[in-house]
Amino acid sequence: MSSVTLTTTLTNGHYNGKLETVETNLNGYRKNGYVKPESVEVSSLRLAAPFSTDPMAVAERERCAYGRIPRAAALAGTAPRRVRVYSDGIYDMFHQGHARQLQQAKSVFPNVYLIVGVCNDKLTHNRKGRTVMTEDERYEAVRHCRYVDEVVRDAPWEYDEEFLEKHKIDFVAHDDIPYTTEDCEDTYAMIKAKDMFVATERTEGVSTSDIVARIVRDYDIYVRRNLARGYSAKELNVSFLNEKKFRLQNKMDELKDKGKKRVSVAAAGEGAPLRDAVGAARSADGVGESEEAAQRQLTDDGSDSDDDDFQDTSPYL
Repeated sequence: MSSVTLTTTLTNGHYNGKLETVETNLNGYRKNGYVKPESVEVSSLRLAAPFSTDPMAVAERERCAYGRIPRAAALAGTAPRRVRVYSDGIYDMFHQGHARQLQQAKSVFPNVYLIVGVCNDKLTHNRKGRTVMTEDERYEAVRHCRYVDEVVRDAPWEYDEEFLEKHKIDFVAHDDIPYTTEDCEDTYAMIKAKDMFVATERTEGVSTSDIVARIVRDYDIYVRRNLARGYSAKELNVSFLNEKKFRLQNKMDELKDKGKKRVSVAAAGEGAPLRDAVGAARSADGVGESEEAAQRQLTDDGSDSDDDDFQDTSPYL
């Protein structure tokens, strides 16, 4: 392969989506008097980041002559190899706040190899609570983020020297809020004491909890939407009566929309067409006014007999 000189910022070791070998001139290194002695193999943007057990990640780790890089050398861009930065989290319902945090971790030094640890379901549910996405879904979401070079599955909640040396970690990137456990007041205390901690900032106004809160707040809307899209009441954990209620609401909205469309179409016409359209719209409104009566009929005519065996475990109904 031919060699090129890379003068733009290198993101995740990718350049123009091609697999090439480059002689590195990264982020002004030549201005700092540093010329990288060996070529760097650049991965394609079309490839997801490997897991730490994949051959590509293993080969990268074996090529690394490990000896922790001092902070000053990492900042100056004078390290003899890429700086191995580790960041971890749950990454449930992966969103822009997660992506921005990983972007910061990737950018803390000029030439970063970003390793991201993702905790498994058992550990997460025990320490933090239930997740929306499974561990495999969370692993896949993270490894397809362009800032990530490698993903560590089953990441630990707390670090020890063995874990740091196994993955040849130079620095750990996380927000600076102390994370307490039963055993210590700050999970990152040991990392900070070794001067291996680099702080990132959280994105205000966005978190997994915020997204879940929106769904809970508008629960009825999303249930109606999914019923209209073909999901069954059982799949949505909705009782028989509530299913009928939601389907009736959907039907009434459909009738109202049809009435309004007829009025709009007929507005350009005259006489009878317009009168017919207005009549249709009024009929739709009349259906809306009878919603409570229709729902009462569902409970009075014995139609809910199939609901006796239903166990509604949803906290939102």
